[in-house]
Amino acid sequence: MLLLIFFAIQVLNVLADAWIEYPNRGKATLTHYTLPEGYVGSCGCTGDSTKYPIAALSQMAYGSSRSYGPGCGRCFKLTLVNPVVATPPFYPDEVKSVIVKIIDLCPLSNIGWCAGMNNKPNSAGAYLNFDLSFPSKAIPDDFFPSNQTLYGYKDFGVWNINYESVSCMSDWSGAKNQAALGSVGSLASAGCCPADPQPGNTSNICPSFSDQNGLP
Repeated sequence: MLLLIFFAIQVLNVLADAWIEYPNRGKATLTHYTLPEGYVGSCGCTGDSTKYPIAALSQMAYGSSRSYGPGCGRCFKLTLVNPVVATPPFYPDEVKSVIVKIIDLCPLSNIGWCAGMNNKPNSAGAYLNFDLSFPSKAIPDDFFPSNQTLYGYKDFGVWNINYESVSCMSDWSGAKNQAALGSVGSLASAGCCPADPQPGNTSNICPSFSDQNGLP
């Protein structure tokens, strides 16, 4: 009996640690963080990529605990729905979207918006979180709707969103700038940032650095 309990615990641990296999569209949360122009994130994407809309992806969807993972280079259309916390609830009159390229990792933690795992969503009930680089010259300053008169502040902080996987070369604004595509040359195999990775096509999606190197 004790052996069966031990085995069950080990199975649950494996499920908890497995990378999240998410659909090409769905619901997520959106946060934002400050990133200097020219910054080279975990994927190793070129510094010029930061001149365009970019984001980090929560670790268990990103697919690695360090360096590059299968999320690197992918592009998503992110559409604002409503703030996670607002009293009374706030629903913007205008639907706003942005198409981002994933260049960075939002590390897993026990709590927080990037805490989503296969068996435990974040506190908003989402398994994925996108951390948008904002403010940014590539995104209008008024991208996030607000009502300062009613709420007393402009920034709601965390939003519920809809996400959709899209083609970088067709939809991302940085696709026409060759310098914004690919990874930093000096990183060689230490970086992985495909120009247009497509879900289901393993030939142009980054492997997991964690899995390659036996990291937890």
